[in-house]
Amino acid sequence: MRGRVKLRIVVRGIVQGVGFRSFIRRHATALGLTGYVRNLPDGESVEIVVSGPEDSVNELIRLAKKGPPAAVVDNVEVEPYEGAEDFVDFSIRYD
Repeated sequence: MRGRVKLRIVVRGIVQGVGFRSFIRRHATALGLTGYVRNLPDGESVEIVVSGPEDSVNELIRLAKKGPPAAVVDNVEVEPYEGAEDFVDFSIRYD
């Protein structure tokens, strides 16, 4: 296992209204990750902010590129997360 990372991931495509956020929360929790997932206001993308061991975060990115069966993922952007927020669990945000 490598060090801890904190990333912001934006997934675009048919990812709203298909169970994508629940899919990500379930897998992130199983992987021991913290952070959140939320729909973005454009109606066609989801933001994931995740913190944890690099190997586990990379597994979540791999899963996000596939998504649940009803999702169609067109693009995944990954960048460092610069926020100072420390997360205690992985949640779905509705803001």
